[in-house]
Amino acid sequence: MSEYYLLIGIFAFLVGFGIAFLIQAKRVNQKERIARREARKILDDAKRRSETHVKEANLEVKDKLFKMKNDFEAETKETSYSLKKKEIRLTKKEENIDRKIDQFERRDRELYRKEEQVSTKESEIEKKKKRYNELINEQKKQLEKISGLTAENAKELLLRAMENEARYEGAKYIKKIENETKEEADKKAKKIIATAIQRYASDFVAERTVSVVQLPNDEMKGRIIGREGRNIRALEAATGIDLIIDDTPEAVILSGFNPVRREVARISLIRLISDGRIHPARIEDVVNKVGQEVDSAIKEAGEQAAFDLGVHGFHKELVKYLGRLKFRTSYSQNVLQHSLEVGFLTGIMAAELGLNQKLARRMGLLHDIGKAIDHEVEGPHALIGSQLAKKYGESSKVVLAIAAHHEDVLHGSVHSLLVQSADGLSGARPGARKELLENYIKRLEDLEGIANSFRGVANSYAIQAGREIRIIVESEKITDDEAVLLSRDVVKKIEESLTFPGQIKVTVIRETRAVEYANK
Repeated sequence: MSEYYLLIGIFAFLVGFGIAFLIQAKRVNQKERIARREARKILDDAKRRSETHVKEANLEVKDKLFKMKNDFEAETKETSYSLKKKEIRLTKKEENIDRKIDQFERRDRELYRKEEQVSTKESEIEKKKKRYNELINEQKKQLEKISGLTAENAKELLLRAMENEARYEGAKYIKKIENETKEEADKKAKKIIATAIQRYASDFVAERTVSVVQLPNDEMKGRIIGREGRNIRALEAATGIDLIIDDTPEAVILSGFNPVRREVARISLIRLISDGRIHPARIEDVVNKVGQEVDSAIKEAGEQAAFDLGVHGFHKELVKYLGRLKFRTSYSQNVLQHSLEVGFLTGIMAAELGLNQKLARRMGLLHDIGKAIDHEVEGPHALIGSQLAKKYGESSKVVLAIAAHHEDVLHGSVHSLLVQSADGLSGARPGARKELLENYIKRLEDLEGIANSFRGVANSYAIQAGREIRIIVESEKITDDEAVLLSRDVVKKIEESLTFPGQIKVTVIRETRAVEYANK
């Protein structure tokens, strides 16, 4: 029986142990599951955090890439615009160069043709010269036999006699003609000119090839230059004008031969300084707006000039060129004001002579129109202006007057002579043109030096700001007839040696004094 209970006890123990083992195993499995869930949860959280970090890093990288892309596109746009401007300028220069090359080629062909003609003529002349020398030698031998004089002596006597006779006859003839016409012509001319000057007077505007913009302080220079010079490059590229920033306190110098562009640059810089926002995009915007305003001002100036003179019917492009003269100077005289003066003076003189007054004013107003583009087109401004007037439908008389006012072509009418006279009057008006004292003194000395270089001149005096020179000659060496020839010779030498606006009057004075003293 005890064995039975023992077996039962052992079985119970085994069963209890098995149950305890199962319960323990279940707890272990449960803890393992909990641990696995927690581990999985931790892994999921870590994975989510890592994904969040990755997304944030990707967003940050994308943001930086976007900013870099925008900066690169902005710099690329600026560089492209600058290159485009330079390309346009280079294209214009290439066109000018091609045009000049064509001109040179035409000139070369013309020169080659003329050289061939000259060579042909030289050969013909050489043949004739040979025959002429043979005849001369024969005549010399015969004359030496007949006269008993050598060829050199006979030649000298003949030439001297012919020279004296020709000078005497020429001087006599010139003096006769001048005496017949001088009194009436001078009286009429002086009356017309005096009337024209009396009825018109005008102020003048002096412009220079540089403009100065005042700055509020020297710190503004750094803002104008910009980072790595971006602002100043943008301004120079947009305007085509050089900016000179040096040690001059609180000032920037604008340099350029094109007065219109210089004015655009000046106004643009003033507005940028006043606004305070100076960067390439703002510079381009301001320059474009100012350019449009200046174009409008140019058109208004041309229209106002035509209105003031009472002449109409100009082509709209010709009006613009006329307005551009407002920003052009010649000898520091404003060309538009000068053109208005010439127009008024020409009209007044035409009215005094009974000619077409409106046509004369039109000629005077347009006589210097070539100066609006003479810095862009090669050649004298008178011929450039005549071609421009012809292009835009002006009459042949107007075209000829423009071309002839500096005698590049022959005068074809009285009107063109009036334009030339009025041009000289406007340029010679006191105060119209400014000169340095050194240049003024040198011109007077050159005039007097030319006059004193001739035989028989006792003294000479340049007066009226170099517009007239009076020459006093020695009466025992120079006759009245020779004085006339001397004035002609001096005029010719002045025209060959000096460059001057308007005209210079040469007066030769000769007198004979008989002095006696009465004594008691």
